[in-house]
Amino acid sequence: MVGGVAGGLADYSGIDPLLWRVGFVALTLAGGTGILVYLLLWVVMPAGPRRADDGAAVARVADAPTLPRSPVGRLTMAGVLIAVGSLVLAVRLTDWEPGPRVFLGTALLVVGLGLVAAAFTPGRSARGGLIALGVVLSLALVLTSSVPWNGGGVGDRDYRPADVSQVRDAYRLGAGDMTVDLSRIDVADIDEPLRIEIDHGVGDLDIVLPREADVQLSLDTGVGEDQVFDGGSSEGGYFPGSGSGPGVDDDEPEFVLTVDHGVGDTEVSRG
Repeated sequence: MVGGVAGGLADYSGIDPLLWRVGFVALTLAGGTGILVYLLLWVVMPAGPRRADDGAAVARVADAPTLPRSPVGRLTMAGVLIAVGSLVLAVRLTDWEPGPRVFLGTALLVVGLGLVAAAFTPGRSARGGLIALGVVLSLALVLTSSVPWNGGGVGDRDYRPADVSQVRDAYRLGAGDMTVDLSRIDVADIDEPLRIEIDHGVGDLDIVLPREADVQLSLDTGVGEDQVFDGGSSEGGYFPGSGSGPGVDDDEPEFVLTVDHGVGDTEVSRG
């Protein structure tokens, strides 16, 4: 109904446009991909005839011939994919960690150049789709600029140290889901508190600690739900361990965690 994508797919496939719209909504709720797919199709699909409110095609004016479809929309999307793919390749092959703002800014720049080209190119161009895509990219860029960004890279991270020697002083991630599972650490091997800093920009964060360990936790979160030890109470951020063994409720924390999380759900639990 916004860009005619569902109607065009219905004309091509014979499937009711309502089902296509339900599919886009389902993809959006499942992970947000529905919006991206809709925008991409809006840009690359050929324009059809205007339709009246009752769905009937409006006859074209005889003295106004249809202009050929401009390739600007498809070339712009190709440019976006090439630019973003080049950045991903650079990240994989080097130690450079540009962060999401560089990716979003580059994509937005290419879309903007496409809109400029569309304004000076004859033919039917997908200006509406490019404008909508630019708005989405702009909102995403504003969002990533407003949350703490630590340059920790992009993509899911899963850390599961097996002993004290493998525990890092800091775990950082820019965007993506991160799991820091410390449940395999033997509390008896901890001579002094392990002070760990966890900085996470955008995505879900899951921290798992040994059942026997006493934990001192400082949690600073932005947008998202927090669940800490099944909602157990604490005084001053101190959570005593449970069960038996060294380190159980001895008023000396084995783990001192400082967590800074921007956007996403945060869960701290015991293994």
